[in-house]
Amino acid sequence: MAALRWGICSAGKISHDFLVGLKALPETSHSILAVAARSLESAQAFATKHSIPQAYGSYEELAKDPQLDVIYIGTIHPSHLNCAKMMVEAGKAVLCEKPLTMNSEETKQLIAFAREKNVFLMEAVWMRFFPAMFELRRLIASGSIGDINYVNVSFGFQSKRLVDPKLGGGATLDIGVYAINFTSMVFGGEKPEKIHAEGTLSDEGTDNLAAVTITYPGGRIAQLSISIKADLPCEAFVYGTKGQLKVPKWFWCPTKLETPEGTKEFPLPKPYQPTNFANSEGMCYEAEEVRRCLQEGKKESDIMTLNETQLVADIMDDIMKQLGVIYFK
Repeated sequence: MAALRWGICSAGKISHDFLVGLKALPETSHSILAVAARSLESAQAFATKHSIPQAYGSYEELAKDPQLDVIYIGTIHPSHLNCAKMMVEAGKAVLCEKPLTMNSEETKQLIAFAREKNVFLMEAVWMRFFPAMFELRRLIASGSIGDINYVNVSFGFQSKRLVDPKLGGGATLDIGVYAINFTSMVFGGEKPEKIHAEGTLSDEGTDNLAAVTITYPGGRIAQLSISIKADLPCEAFVYGTKGQLKVPKWFWCPTKLETPEGTKEFPLPKPYQPTNFANSEGMCYEAEEVRRCLQEGKKESDIMTLNETQLVADIMDDIMKQLGVIYFK
């Protein structure tokens, strides 16, 4: 397969970090040919910074570019649905930042549209593709820690930016998506029996703190602590009948896994430029998954399936409704 030809939709911080990850991969496998932003000036500045040959001042122009195979969407959450539909309509494979959309109904709509058009779509839950997460799944599947009966995840830091509803703010949508994804991954994408959420809202009506208990069949439980007004440990624990696994701080982009046999380390590639967020060079792993899927003619990933993206969206809706978040008023 020739190099996968990428277009980048949005010239913001997360797109910068994705580019840093992408450039850790061989140019024979991945090439970045174009970037689009809401202003041509922003797109050109981004293109210059990352040596991208083409810059567009609108997302529509990016969608029409015939030389592109796949589009990475790094826009703000509320625009994911429209941007992704535009790219899918143009026949472009899509890797869209998490959360895939703002709610369960939009997610259902986008997944159905991609399937109808027979175009590849994947939510960019980069956490799932880190080598440490492959090892965690392998250990769980091998039965080495026995039957899983409890998961505990925390993700929290102080942020005033993430409360703005115009930006799709709120703890659940922005960071809770990782804690829920981790839990769902451990429990094999099973549908929960019950979800109970307690929390608080910002003055803007978005959630800034959530304590969530998710009950799975057979009395298995996950407890999630999600906050954008308190600094939490940001760790994940999986407890089984024969032992436990711990993904230490920054569980969503891990370089270590603590197992009953000791700590295993998974170093990341060296970034060619500084990143805005921790361990963003690890975004290379999700890009490689997109290449693998397209190489094999797949329309979705079997590691981050569209059905599980939908399940996580359903769980997030349930949590936000219980908390009274403004999007469901």
